[in-house]
Amino acid sequence: MTSAPLAERLRVPSGPLFFPVTAYGPDGAVDLDTFRAHVRAGIDAGAAAVFACCGTGEFHALAPEEFRDCVAAAVEESAGRVPVVAGAGYGTALAVRYARLAEEAGADGVLALPPYLVTAEQAGLVRHFTELADATALDVIVYQRDNAVFTPGSVVELAAHPRIVGLKDGRGDLGLMQGVISAVRAAGHPDFLYFNGLPTAEWTQLAYRAIGVTLYSSAAFCFAPDVALAFHRALNAGTKEAEDTLTALLDGFYAPLVALRDSGRGYAVSLVKAGVRLKGLDVGPVRPPLTEPGPETVRALAQLIEQTRQLTDGGAA
Repeated sequence: MTSAPLAERLRVPSGPLFFPVTAYGPDGAVDLDTFRAHVRAGIDAGAAAVFACCGTGEFHALAPEEFRDCVAAAVEESAGRVPVVAGAGYGTALAVRYARLAEEAGADGVLALPPYLVTAEQAGLVRHFTELADATALDVIVYQRDNAVFTPGSVVELAAHPRIVGLKDGRGDLGLMQGVISAVRAAGHPDFLYFNGLPTAEWTQLAYRAIGVTLYSSAAFCFAPDVALAFHRALNAGTKEAEDTLTALLDGFYAPLVALRDSGRGYAVSLVKAGVRLKGLDVGPVRPPLTEPGPETVRALAQLIEQTRQLTDGGAA
């Protein structure tokens, strides 16, 4: 666990937020050595934080003991250099159990995933995430998406909790997010954090930035860290050259990447994992019910990565 508060370390990140995939061996079991190598490579490449065992890390497919071992491995590889945040989800009882396992493993915080399956009233959602935050001493980022979408008033309630430090948005409703930001600010919580958590978040980050959401997850960093870093640097540079770099990367890399991602269900995870394998690290396939992208899709991804290197060679703005 790092010494500084999680929110303080995430507020102005030095690089992309890294959501590593979970590695599996030929027998289908978690491969901790390969997972460690993946996490270590991401930190060495410039990640500002490690979000272990979250969506890209197939939280849904991990048994509790596998989850604990992966989080502990991420913490050991980080060695305090960057904070480690772990996913926690399902119903309240299991979400609390995962949060406690993350705390025992040394994580700095929890990304609280939507509760399993059920559609609940706002009061029930607030109670669920409040009980999760009450269960440990870890800071909590609440993930808004699917069956966990909040009114501005509900986020105000959550932001008042001393350990709920942010909201990650996977909904993509910018009007709702502007309402949330305004309501939370008016309620006296100006330091509450907001994250763009849409798949391939770089694709929408210019729009999120326009309403004040400066933090975003980067799945592309898993397999194309040079591209993700070039985008991150350009996004924060504020120069004409940087704007040109953003346009080139959005049109030349992220647009075709989003098209590949959208060509199959679950590719937001399995295509990322295929990209990591292309990079030379055998992290294995995804676990069911996710499926692997076909050979043509993987070849297209390999070609896209290679072509995009021409945009980043020599260091983009």
